[in-house]
Amino acid sequence: MDQCVFCKIIKGEIPSSKVYEDDKVLAFNDINPEAPVHILIVPKTHVQSIMELDENGYNIIGHIFKVASDIAKNLKLDKRGFRIVNNIGEDGGQTVPHIHFHLLGGRNLQWPPG
Repeated sequence: MDQCVFCKIIKGEIPSSKVYEDDKVLAFNDINPEAPVHILIVPKTHVQSIMELDENGYNIIGHIFKVASDIAKNLKLDKRGFRIVNNIGEDGGQTVPHIHFHLLGGRNLQWPPG
């Protein structure tokens, strides 16, 4: 997707504060953090949301959760807890039409959200 901001970040056309990268995903700090730790984990393949996933996409989602777990452990978020969020569609709060997961932590995250 030529206009997708996350695709541009993945291609290096827009700078980001990278936390992790491999051949499948990129994780970077959110520019508008909602918590002391707010990292976006994005698959390198453009898919708008979970509603468009195929079998390969489901495998990438499993990989994303493994990456999120590793990042949380490295940042010692696993000791007190953290949250992983995926927003879908306008009513779900998705502002970028490229599937992504928010890793939030470093403070008490209240419930219910928004």
